[in-house]
Amino acid sequence: MRESELVKRLIWSGLLAGIGALASIATQRLATFVWVRAFGEEPPE
Repeated sequence: MRESELVKRLIWSGLLAGIGALASIATQRLATFVWVRAFGEEPPE
């Protein structure tokens, strides 16, 4: 059974949003790690 194009687009959008959120969290953590190692303190908010 073939799924409709609308369902495929919704699944694709959800997948992109989920991966984007995970990438954003990973980027934040990596930047914090680098900042703490370089300056020895928490990054500014």
